[in-house]
Amino acid sequence: MTMSVLSRTVQMHKAIGHPVRLRILSMLRGGPLCVCQMTVVVKLAGSTVSEHLSELRRAGLVVERKDGRWVEYRLAANPSAWQLLAAVWSDLAEDPEVKADSLVLSELRKVSLDELCSAELELGRIKRPKLTAALREAAKLRHAGEAAR
Repeated sequence: MTMSVLSRTVQMHKAIGHPVRLRILSMLRGGPLCVCQMTVVVKLAGSTVSEHLSELRRAGLVVERKDGRWVEYRLAANPSAWQLLAAVWSDLAEDPEVKADSLVLSELRKVSLDELCSAELELGRIKRPKLTAALREAAKLRHAGEAAR
């Protein structure tokens, strides 16, 4: 069944109405990610992250691709979604949580999925000085953001 423009628009707005989903969309701006990468950044159970991703997929905001044992998500090539997200991203550009996520992801993208999984998704177990520094800086950003609330 084809969804009306009104229904699709409502579904997209509902999908972006949650902070974790906004964080996930912001993370995907930098390119595709595996569920496990997003899970360690948002610090939630994989099942919770998967549920958020399902909501974003139903709204037409993300697409998934299975690659062996990994499931990779990317932003959908949806012009109306991109228009909506452009406005959201400009609002989120200075958010401490989104900035912290971006810092961690810039180094996490350099870690292979096999290495991440062998560390049991514990970033502290991955011995990479730049990742450790990014985690420290991200924690400072998050703390400053909480103090400002």
